[in-house]
Amino acid sequence: MIGSALHSVPMDLGDAQENGSSRKRVAIAARGIEMVFNSKTHPFRVLQAIDLTVFEGELQMVVGPSGAGKTTLLLILSGLLTPTRGKVYLFGKEIVGMDREERTQFRRHHLGILFEEGNLFRSLTALENVELGFALKGFRPSSARRQARHLLESVGLGDRANHLPRYLSGGEQQRVAMARALAGNPPLIVADEPTSALDSQNGRVVVSLLRDLVKQQGCTAILTTHDPRILGFADRIVEVEDGVLIQAESQTPIDKLNRSFRTS
Repeated sequence: MIGSALHSVPMDLGDAQENGSSRKRVAIAARGIEMVFNSKTHPFRVLQAIDLTVFEGELQMVVGPSGAGKTTLLLILSGLLTPTRGKVYLFGKEIVGMDREERTQFRRHHLGILFEEGNLFRSLTALENVELGFALKGFRPSSARRQARHLLESVGLGDRANHLPRYLSGGEQQRVAMARALAGNPPLIVADEPTSALDSQNGRVVVSLLRDLVKQQGCTAILTTHDPRILGFADRIVEVEDGVLIQAESQTPIDKLNRSFRTS
């Protein structure tokens, strides 16, 4: 269980916090995150002093225009990129100080990652792609196949299980990728621009399914987007602009965000 993996963390990061009438535990706590890339001419600061909290059981969206630093932030929260400064706690476990192998093992058992284009293996069927997610987490082949088929059915693709990706539409491919990310019921799902390559209808279908599955499995999800069509599915929205978090710890009014997208 996650609780057995906890070690000493600041009290405000590990304890349940009041959130309205309910008490929710913190899934993600990022504190003082900065990211600087060094070029041949001068340093380029991508993120500046980011403090972000995501509560368990929520679907939180990180919005902002292209180049704002959203993907860099998501990579840091996923343990795929080490920040120049700052700390990241996932379920009370500080991940920045882990070595590469520790982080890999932590991701394997705690995170499901959904990329912008799905990143399916082209030579594997939909079912085999999802099975792979289970295999990487140590599931036996028979169990992996059974649960992979169940996940495909849950995203409406039970009848497409034996199709290769080239025979699936873009929306279907992204739903297969979502099922793979959910393999093994990870407590945290991270998704980078999951609707950017989809039309309006398929984009809404994918995010609606993601929200429903998050609620059913009791996990947490954070995704980046600059797609105003899907903001209504979020429990919480934070906004990043020029590497700075300009809205945090509260729901950003969707009307305001829609206006900012239209003018960016």
